[in-house]
Amino acid sequence: MNPSASVVVCAYSDARWRRLASALGSLERQTEAPLEVLLVIDHNPGLLARAAAAFDGATVLASGGGPGLSGARNTGLRAACGDVVAFLDDDAVAAPDWLAELLTAFADSSVLGVGGVVSPRWPDGTGATWLPEEFYWTIGCSYRGLPGDGSSLRNPIGANMAFRRDALLKVGGFAEELGRVGGFPAGCEETELAIRLHRASGGGRIVHSWRARVEHEVEPARLRLPYFVTRCWAEGLSKAVVEARVGRDRALESERRYVVHTLPSGVAHGLSDAHRGVPGGGAGAGAFGGGAAGTVCGSAAGGGRLAAAGRAAGRPAAGEAPSSRAAAVIV
Repeated sequence: MNPSASVVVCAYSDARWRRLASALGSLERQTEAPLEVLLVIDHNPGLLARAAAAFDGATVLASGGGPGLSGARNTGLRAACGDVVAFLDDDAVAAPDWLAELLTAFADSSVLGVGGVVSPRWPDGTGATWLPEEFYWTIGCSYRGLPGDGSSLRNPIGANMAFRRDALLKVGGFAEELGRVGGFPAGCEETELAIRLHRASGGGRIVHSWRARVEHEVEPARLRLPYFVTRCWAEGLSKAVVEARVGRDRALESERRYVVHTLPSGVAHGLSDAHRGVPGGGAGAGAFGGGAAGTVCGSAAGGGRLAAAGRAAGRPAAGEAPSSRAAAVIV
């Protein structure tokens, strides 16, 4: 018998109403019904009233945390009654067996959390030929280089993840100084949380499920170069904060594998496509350089800010090798 599950969906913008309705509709079609659906509204009184009137199948809550996704998720976590708390983005649609597949993994008592597959739902149905699959993390989707089905993950993708409720509460939930606030694409709250979970559990695992699937709607603006560069920069900035909180080795463990194995393979693939005249091949190869540069710059900026804050507080900045920044490239 699977554990009971609370599903938390967080929303902040009236402009995403259609997507929010689709996300909640997909939860009504689950083959394994959740114990409850908690819709947390992030500091938007108008949206709170509208959602409370429209969605009878969900418990609608005002975020009691600070502004941003992490505060809203913590509100849902603290209100949840299920053994497991699953999180679905407000612009994602879950497959009918999504929750059942997530819960199946918890039959293993060592599993603390599960991350599922997040597939892009393109605005024009075809996607962006210039965006390499290795950089799908910039649009909140599963990317080339993730481990196989049933393998251990450092951290899941936030649009499709579930954790044991008691384990999350034990470590204090999500760090509210990390994560997206409004439209600014910061991240890494799942990374930092997962590292704390691993440390506190003494051997617990977060696993990857290829069968727990959602589709994530990609806004047209996220397929433009300015967003791509901003997202990469914000990721580097967030990684610097995570590194300061949990240490460089833990913060950049997955990134080193990504830089050493995934990126070189992707660059070679893009150059091969360009040589063969495949549409988007040359642009894709260029995206690797631009994305990596943007992330390194963001990480350096974050490190500089933290060092300045440390000096202001009377703490000397620790020295570090320049190459450590080049590893901060991924969600």
